[in-house]
Amino acid sequence: MPIKGRGAQSAATPQRFGLAERATDGDWRDAMEALDGPPIKLRTTVTEERPKTILSFNQSPDIAFDRSVNAYRGCEHGCVYCFARPTHAYHDLSPGLDFETKLFAKPDAARLLRETLSRPKYRPRPIAMGTNTDPYQPIEDRYRITREMLEVLRDARHPVTITTKSDRVLRDIDILADMAGMNLVAVAISVTSLDPRLSGKLEPRAAAPAKRLAALGELATAGVPTHCSIAPVIPAITDEFMEEIIQHAARQGVSSVGWIPLRLPHEVSPLFREWLGVHFPERAGKVMSIVRSIRSGKDNDPQFFSRLRPIGVWAELFRARFRIACRRAGIEKMRFELEVGHFRRPGAEGQLRLF
Repeated sequence: MPIKGRGAQSAATPQRFGLAERATDGDWRDAMEALDGPPIKLRTTVTEERPKTILSFNQSPDIAFDRSVNAYRGCEHGCVYCFARPTHAYHDLSPGLDFETKLFAKPDAARLLRETLSRPKYRPRPIAMGTNTDPYQPIEDRYRITREMLEVLRDARHPVTITTKSDRVLRDIDILADMAGMNLVAVAISVTSLDPRLSGKLEPRAAAPAKRLAALGELATAGVPTHCSIAPVIPAITDEFMEEIIQHAARQGVSSVGWIPLRLPHEVSPLFREWLGVHFPERAGKVMSIVRSIRSGKDNDPQFFSRLRPIGVWAELFRARFRIACRRAGIEKMRFELEVGHFRRPGAEGQLRLF
């Protein structure tokens, strides 16, 4: 039986770092689940953490940004295919159910970001927000960390890109519209399917597809550069929606559209296979056969460039379908060039500017 309201169906113990499995200590709580069965409903918990830095830098040659910021670790949206799930293993937590139920929030993120931007040696380039976990997942309602960081970036005239699966982004449309007027922001919303029942299985706590498309339209109307990301495209599960999503995005006035094939790094592969067995057992073999055909015969290709560019007949078919649909809709994929010349270095906490 599927676990209601969750994407992952098991805990997926991390094995890559030589971490020992949790041992029981004889306390009755250790045996509680074995005796009584799993809990009827999994609760979400949030742990506040106080990191010393907030920006993460990378040197990956196949992505368009070199720095990112994440207000949270883990993501309650619970997308079973999420390539960020393995990062929970760094904390000796499961990339499965722990990733979507044991979350971490960084209340000091805005202060740390301001301090980073204030450093004399800091040089501005677009910051990517939402690369590892969604900045607008449900706990943003309570913490508002994403909004606080956007306020810092707006005041500093610093460019930012946002990726989300939530229409909760509209709550910050006032800030985003201000930043868009200075060419400082672009927003991408991922739309995987147009079937709310399917989305409820794939990404159980994310916004419904119709809400995401409507959010794209409201952002576009407000003058915010928008991108509809058809991501991931899952063969024989979600690829049927590609053309229709592009048509809907074009009608909403979206500036750009793109697609990303399914990726199954590390623990994501067994979790996704398990999900297929629960929800689509009759086509699990077909799905994985196509996935492996576009990934050089493996569940995942981790190599730079090829990890984002699948190969083979099925990959070429998806590309052809995408090109034709874009031509018919009068929309294409474009790269947003954000402004870095407006940057003004924030003062230290509580310190006024001389000029």
